[in-house]
Amino acid sequence: MNPIELVKAAVFGVVEGVTEWLPISSTGHMLLLEQFMSLDVSEDFWNMFLVVIQLGAILAVCVIFFHQLNPFSPKKDAEEKHNTWSLWGKTIVACIPAAVIGIPIDDWMEENLGSPFVIAAALIVYGIAFIVIETVRGRRAQGLAESAPRHLAAAQTASTSELADFEARVKTLENLDWKTAMGIGLFQVLSIVPGTSRSGSTIIGGLLLGCSRTVAAEFTFFLAIPVMVGASGLRLAKYFLAGNMFSGTEAAILVTGCAVAFVVSLLAIRFLMAFVRRHDFKPFGWYRIVLGVAVIAWFALMG
Repeated sequence: MNPIELVKAAVFGVVEGVTEWLPISSTGHMLLLEQFMSLDVSEDFWNMFLVVIQLGAILAVCVIFFHQLNPFSPKKDAEEKHNTWSLWGKTIVACIPAAVIGIPIDDWMEENLGSPFVIAAALIVYGIAFIVIETVRGRRAQGLAESAPRHLAAAQTASTSELADFEARVKTLENLDWKTAMGIGLFQVLSIVPGTSRSGSTIIGGLLLGCSRTVAAEFTFFLAIPVMVGASGLRLAKYFLAGNMFSGTEAAILVTGCAVAFVVSLLAIRFLMAFVRRHDFKPFGWYRIVLGVAVIAWFALMG
């Protein structure tokens, strides 16, 4: 077993753990990283690894939000258990559009839209979308602060980003209605294009549909559970049905990547939840634009 391959798998795990939850496209970063550092594995294993490594990341969501997602918790009363079951129902319903549209065209998308230039275009387009959406929300919030009566000190001293969430229609997950959940699920379909970012598309959808940043981010995390478990199961099934089996090295690579993605995801999720309480998503938008331009320039020069 070549230890260098395990180090590479760990690097991919770090990238997956960070970019899966920040709205900057995990698949895009993984495909770009492959241009500079590739695993010494078969093409079939790599295509499977790119998806299944997400299981490590999704396990972090289950750990961090275990109590919130557990409808059987003895610490919850009847109403809280009902709300938990309702949240799971909304999560499953919101995943239907991505499953119906994404599964039939999964292979075609992988073959035709995985180029660096498609990834770069998606990075830039959705980076601009984040900046525009947050700018509009910020201006509305500023107007709210200026028009607030002087005795409402909270409105006058709160940051623009906090005020934007203050006027959001959906401030808690309990307020998230089924129609809004389905709408966010429709936005998730956009993430089929590499470079879009599953979390980015659903967060944008949540913001446009009136959710606070916290609600948009948390519901995005919960949506990832059935989506990523399903996608990983589908990819593993395709891998084994094609007659493939793991070698000892390949199994070690997959376990290493998933384990590192899990640990890094714990940190990334906690960072994002703390960040969105007081800041908007503009920094991620600017990052996406800069990275997209850099990718176009790099591959144009290399070509």
